[in-house]
Amino acid sequence: MSDPTLWGFTALVIAALLVGFAKTAIGGVAAISVAVFAAVLPARESTGALLPLLLVGDLFAIHAYRKHADWGVLVRLFPSVAVGVGVGTVFMALVDDTVMRRTIGAILLVIVGVHVWQQRRRVPGADPPAPHIARTTAFGLAAGFTTMVANAGGSVMALYLLSAGFAMMGFLGTGAWFFFAVNLFKLPFSVGLGLITVDSLILNLWLAPAVVVGALIGKAVIHRMDQSLFSRLVLIFTTLSALNLLR
Repeated sequence: MSDPTLWGFTALVIAALLVGFAKTAIGGVAAISVAVFAAVLPARESTGALLPLLLVGDLFAIHAYRKHADWGVLVRLFPSVAVGVGVGTVFMALVDDTVMRRTIGAILLVIVGVHVWQQRRRVPGADPPAPHIARTTAFGLAAGFTTMVANAGGSVMALYLLSAGFAMMGFLGTGAWFFFAVNLFKLPFSVGLGLITVDSLILNLWLAPAVVVGALIGKAVIHRMDQSLFSRLVLIFTTLSALNLLR
């Protein structure tokens, strides 16, 4: 892994702080971290460098929101997510960085568009419909694929939980356990593809404290945020992430 410049390393520290903040507050913020890592490091190497930091943030999120998880949703999602991770692994082995990045961006924009369209059709005050098995499978495949290819599954999962009508704490608790399990599942695939190396792990040691600080800030901030603002911020950061990936 090529050594980042001082400015590049500073950018990575900020991105690592946002990783922690995303895990305990606004998940869509992690999309900024994905973009920064891909800008400072080669795209493929950036995914391996980011994954251990995501796991550090996952541990803080689980500790903070472990009582709010919906285990039924997690059990229904994981089989299709596992398939998505497998497809993503094959995809990474076959295509270049540009194709990989633009494919993820296009998927995210389609999902945002569908979510906004459904929100506009929904009768005000009505409860959101229970996710159909086909919808759950589609989101699981997309989350597994995007998280393997670009660590961008957080945006897909966020849209799924919003569309399912999760309140803020349920959103955070279910998402925390989901990504901890998925990121652990991805680990051997990333090692097998050569994305995680001794050099990347050394970089992780330098950046991990920033993840911890970001997670503590996120935990303090989230209790001051209402549901409406939370939902809007998730959609905004997801859209910005998708547009950035399409560049």
